[in-house]
Amino acid sequence: MRTIGKNRGLARLADADGHFRMVALDQRPPLFDAIAQAKGITRDKVEYADVTAAKRLLVEALAPHCSSMLFDPNFAVPAAIDLLPARCGLILTLEEHRTEETPGGRKSRAIANWSVEKIRAIGGDAVKVLAWYRPDADAAVNEHQKKFVREIGAECARHDIPYVLELLVYPFLGSANHTADYVESPGKLPSLVIESVREFAKPEYAVDLLKLESPLAANSLPARDGGAAARAAQREFDAIGETCRQRRIPWVLLSGGAAPDKFERVLDYAYAAGAGGFLAGRTIWLDAVRSHFPDQKAVADSLRKDGVAVLESLSDLTTAKAKAWTAHYPGFGNIKQEGDFARAY
Repeated sequence: MRTIGKNRGLARLADADGHFRMVALDQRPPLFDAIAQAKGITRDKVEYADVTAAKRLLVEALAPHCSSMLFDPNFAVPAAIDLLPARCGLILTLEEHRTEETPGGRKSRAIANWSVEKIRAIGGDAVKVLAWYRPDADAAVNEHQKKFVREIGAECARHDIPYVLELLVYPFLGSANHTADYVESPGKLPSLVIESVREFAKPEYAVDLLKLESPLAANSLPARDGGAAARAAQREFDAIGETCRQRRIPWVLLSGGAAPDKFERVLDYAYAAGAGGFLAGRTIWLDAVRSHFPDQKAVADSLRKDGVAVLESLSDLTTAKAKAWTAHYPGFGNIKQEGDFARAY
């Protein structure tokens, strides 16, 4: 049973119907790359002011159309916290986008001088952590990742704030398709995604909401037409849904930069398996930044026209097919007189 604080936090992330229609704005390297491409420069030449300007445009255009937003502390918060509507939930990321690459796998760490306590202190409704993970990585690397996730879960429990865990499979250092950023592999193994979910859905990690990639590459998903290929694909999503159902953990899908129609197909499969919504970023806003920055008016116009249209289409699909989340508060049968609750909580 979730605590009052965690229930209240999750309710802030969802809409009034219990669907998670969330926009991710915590991206750092993908946004750096989009700005660099738009300006015809290299990533290392992108200025801080450009990143904050872009994030401010994204919040201004998209915040009125989603249930909650995911910010990072170093760019999004100083850029646009003043624009976030009061009714829009606030998720804050904790992980550093720079990871430690080793021959045996990738190690995550928290942003310097940032913590669960600070996220709670500034009014965050949830803590989000991205943990790069693959079950076939070096045992010592995986123990590092498990400890990283577990310790943050304990801190979230201590501060009574929801814990949103994002899991991503990654290519090994030295492999042909290696990149430090997330690029969906066309030949990804569903078992790596499914086994990762089974690990981190365990109670010891204290996760309240899972943000997951598709177990199959978005570009290769067949139409969900009831055919043999569609039934085989659905089984992969169902394996994730069954784990989350057993552990009573709601789950949402990340977009991974997929084209909107491809991401809607991912959601169609996921919703049939019990997913409760999306936490998407690049699919909604990347083209506006990549095509028009630094012309802020052109970026804003593109977001209001095309970005909002994508977001609303995803929201309509979610309302129609996603599993609604419902809070389940602890009972108060042992509260008999004044002071009992304050003493016990």
